[in-house]
Amino acid sequence: MPDRIDFQKIVRNRLSELDEKVYAIEKKHGLPADALRNVGRGDKHSGPRLARVEEICNALGLELYIGPPRAPISNHQKIGADFARIPRYEAQLAAGHGAHNGDNIPTSSLAFRLDWLSRIGVNPKHCCLVNVMGDSMEPTLYNGDLVMIDQQVRRFRSNRLFAFVNADGDAQVKRVTVHSQALALISDNRNYEPQLLTMDDADRLTIIGQVVWSGHDFER
Repeated sequence: MPDRIDFQKIVRNRLSELDEKVYAIEKKHGLPADALRNVGRGDKHSGPRLARVEEICNALGLELYIGPPRAPISNHQKIGADFARIPRYEAQLAAGHGAHNGDNIPTSSLAFRLDWLSRIGVNPKHCCLVNVMGDSMEPTLYNGDLVMIDQQVRRFRSNRLFAFVNADGDAQVKRVTVHSQALALISDNRNYEPQLLTMDDADRLTIIGQVVWSGHDFER
């Protein structure tokens, strides 16, 4: 009986979080009519079968687990419906002259809240994480900082940070200023001179995407 009551509370709380019409969730996931409402009301008999519990959990984005305590969740396991994992690559973006990267595959991932990603206007399916190398973007980006790149942005925007591959095949990150007949690649570190490109030279750059977030480790 206590376990059934706990499941009732979990389902009720999850329905409240989703803020969707119950019948719409049942229809979307192929559940019988009143399958969720019966749980919320409390079945006077034995409660839903295990197979139905699994279907309900899948419909509500909940994890069903029965067994002994598990090891900590790895980078490649789900952590909940409210989070998305962004793949992290070993590739580096040079803040200076350029970093050459071979073919890369994700080596790990980091979890970010979906509501935060939505608030900054990015789709996690089109984002990746890489590290910055060099000091030319200080104090905005420091050597070793982790940055998130929105790969859906395929055109340069003025006064934004962009990751791109130059004509030599090296990956860089710079602040970009778009002019009518030229493109300026700007280092936030004033010890570095801006680089002015003609539009023909700018067309040789391959845009990776716009930098939308950065993470910095403080010295200890």
